[in-house]
Amino acid sequence: CPRWEEEKKEDGVKWTQLEHRGPYFAPLYEPLPDDVQFYYDGKPLKLSLATEEIATFYAKMLDHEYTTKEIFQNNFFNDWRKEMTSNEQNIIKDLDKCDFREIHKYFVDKSEARKALSKEEKQKLKEEANKIQEEYGYCILDGHREKIGNFKTEPPGLFRGRGDHPKMGMLKKRIMPEDVVINCGKDSKIPVPPEGHKWKEVRFDNTVTWLASWTENIQNTLKYIMLNPSSKLKGEKDWQKYEVARRLKDVVHKIRAQYQADWKSKEMKKRQRAVALYFIDKLALRAGNEKEEGETADTVGCCSLRVEHIKLHPELDGQKDVVEFDFLGKDSIRYYNKVSVEKMVFKNLQLFMKNKDPADDLFDRLNTSILNRHLQSLMDGLTAKVFRTYNASITLQEQLKALTTSEDNVAGKLLSYNRANRAVAILCNHQRSTPKTFEKSMQNLQSKINAKKQQVEEAQQELKKAEEEYEDTKDAKAEANVEKKKKLLKRLEEQLARLNVQATDKEENKQIALGTSKLNYLDPRISVAWCKKFGVPIEKIYNKTQREKFAWAIDMADEDFEF
Repeated sequence: CPRWEEEKKEDGVKWTQLEHRGPYFAPLYEPLPDDVQFYYDGKPLKLSLATEEIATFYAKMLDHEYTTKEIFQNNFFNDWRKEMTSNEQNIIKDLDKCDFREIHKYFVDKSEARKALSKEEKQKLKEEANKIQEEYGYCILDGHREKIGNFKTEPPGLFRGRGDHPKMGMLKKRIMPEDVVINCGKDSKIPVPPEGHKWKEVRFDNTVTWLASWTENIQNTLKYIMLNPSSKLKGEKDWQKYEVARRLKDVVHKIRAQYQADWKSKEMKKRQRAVALYFIDKLALRAGNEKEEGETADTVGCCSLRVEHIKLHPELDGQKDVVEFDFLGKDSIRYYNKVSVEKMVFKNLQLFMKNKDPADDLFDRLNTSILNRHLQSLMDGLTAKVFRTYNASITLQEQLKALTTSEDNVAGKLLSYNRANRAVAILCNHQRSTPKTFEKSMQNLQSKINAKKQQVEEAQQELKKAEEEYEDTKDAKAEANVEKKKKLLKRLEEQLARLNVQATDKEENKQIALGTSKLNYLDPRISVAWCKKFGVPIEKIYNKTQREKFAWAIDMADEDFEF
């Protein structure tokens, strides 16, 4: 039977046997060649090794938008100066006088040289990477050889963050064995740390699924080495997550009726909770968990909204009772939305904002713990994230039903799928900035479309000529030629249609990140069932890695699956 349907363990126990090699550490810094120099105020300056390494982080990013941002520049320069020798600190006092161009060129050339390697040299590099993967990329878990997800520690570099993160440009320090906590089986062979080093701690905790962990220095958050998404434990966890969201389907009407009744409650606490729950349900807002220690980004979720984050419009753009949201959500991604809400929600918001300053909490009687306790009382396992998962999956299912036409070719069906997926990404506010290569790739695509149009026109003329020849001769050979030209024209028209669909899809998705919802919020069985029902190959929706992650769904769902 499939691995995820094997005998379950007692509560809380995740495994009985776990053995692995520990993390693979990022290689040590290789100094720059003597002929590659850093310049300060127009003069070459030899940097100490630690200072030079950090300079290369910045130099590599010279052609990136990040290095044009003042906050990135300031954070980088502050952290860089901390690592300099006192002599370097006395000289290097102004980032504008620093010239990293030669270092930047060195890495660009190095990258180009790597691309230009012969097939044999590339194969050799691939074999070396495979050897590392074989040694560090697998563990033994309850008798199964399971793949590990991210078995390498992140190399040092400059923190980027998403959106306008206030810590962008800060120095991400090198992870050493002394920072790492190892987790493995009591009776297994404990991983050996690199020579001359020791682990921070070794644990034997079978109630968690991580293999190693450390605290990163920017956000002060824990990072983990986990199993690959295709592993039995991850598959089980994924499956259970979507089953909890499916359970919500049976009680969601009752929950909605309850929070609507609470809009008129005599208790302010209940009213606030009910309006917040309405936002979480209808707009897929995150609950807004308390921030990590030392987190400086002014990001909020539903419970932590302030008065300044919303504007109320009795009428706007022909709609009544409109709430205008504008705040920074998770990862400093801006959430901006204008929504027409229920009359009672609008009245309650007016009440919650009365006599408050812009910086005051909108829901001053509510926090995430209160909300989550309430959600748990409504349904076992219910959280704000379950609402997001439920609403995302239901939206995808409904959109697929509305948008898919069985007569369409595969390209047309995929356009419908991406449009349905986009509706979910918009609901969940999964944005991205337009890729740097977007304009160029669109131009390339347009050139292909123009060339294909030319081919279609030529094929139409060829067909017309062939038909005229047949009319004149009524010859069997001429008739066969007509059929041949018709087939060619049909094939070229299909190729043109596919390219046009691709261009539409690319344009519509340039600022939407479809991947986040597809991998984290959408029950994969909906997509698998859709593929089976409409004859679309699953590999058109999920790549190889994703098919491994969702092996349980591909195995379980038939074309009649309903979320």
